[in-house]
Amino acid sequence: MTAPGRDRHVAQPGTAAASQPGSDPVLELVDVHAGYERFLALFGVSFAVGERQSVALVGPNGAGKTTSARVASGLLEPTRGRVVVAGRDLTGQPAHRFAAAGIIHAPEGRSVFSSLTVEENLALPFRRIFGRSGVREAIDRAYEVFPRLGERRRQNAGSLSGGEQRMLSLARVLVDEPKLLIADEPSLGLAPIVIEEVYEVLQRIRDAGTALLIIEQHIDQALKLADHVVVLEHGHVSIAGRPEDLDLHRSLTLSGKTT
Repeated sequence: MTAPGRDRHVAQPGTAAASQPGSDPVLELVDVHAGYERFLALFGVSFAVGERQSVALVGPNGAGKTTSARVASGLLEPTRGRVVVAGRDLTGQPAHRFAAAGIIHAPEGRSVFSSLTVEENLALPFRRIFGRSGVREAIDRAYEVFPRLGERRRQNAGSLSGGEQRMLSLARVLVDEPKLLIADEPSLGLAPIVIEEVYEVLQRIRDAGTALLIIEQHIDQALKLADHVVVLEHGHVSIAGRPEDLDLHRSLTLSGKTT
C-alpha cells in the first residue's frame, strides 16, 4: 500500500530530541513504516526521546499514535525502518527485549484486575519481575510514588476512581525504574481534575530520571510537561520541535484536526 497522496518534507525531529549532543537517545524511530496486515498506519515516521526528556506525541484519532507506541515498545514490528534503544538496533526483537532494555509501555485504559485488591494487583507483576523475596520492597516503593494507593491497599481495584485505577496501572510497570515510560493516552476517560493528578505523577517520574513518551489526543496537559513535541497526521510527522517554537493549536485547527 502506498502512502496518502500528500507527502511533506519534514525536518528530522530525532536529532533535535536528543538530550545531549553526540549522545545516544533512549529511543529512536528512524523512517518507520508499520501497520496491520495490508493496512499501513505509519509512513516514514522518525523521532527520538533523549535521557530524562519528555516527548509528547500528539495528533487526532487515527493519526498513528498508538501504532507508534506499539512499535516503540516492540509490540509491533515495522515493515521498514529501524527502532534503536540506547544505541542498539532492536528492530524485529520481541517485546521482552525492549522491556529488558528499560522500555516500558503503559497502554491506554486502566489495565487492572477489578476483583483483586490494590496490593494483589501490584504483587502479581512484581513477583514475576523481582521474585517472591522482592515483592514487599517493590510494593513499598510503589506506595512511596503513589501514596494514595497505599491508603487503598486493601480495597478492590474495581472500586477505585478512574484516576486511582490509572495510577495503579502505572505503578504496576514503574517500580523497575525504566529508562523510558511510554504512556499511551494517560488522560483517556478521566475528569479534568484527575488528569491534573495523573500528570503530576508523570512529572515526578520524569524528575526521578525516567524519560517519557506521552501519547495524547488532548494536548494541553502533555505540552506543559513536554520538552519536545511531535505531531502525527495521517501516519506522517507533520511538525516537530520545542512546544514554545510551534503554534500547535493553530496548525491543528487549520488542518481541521482539533484536539
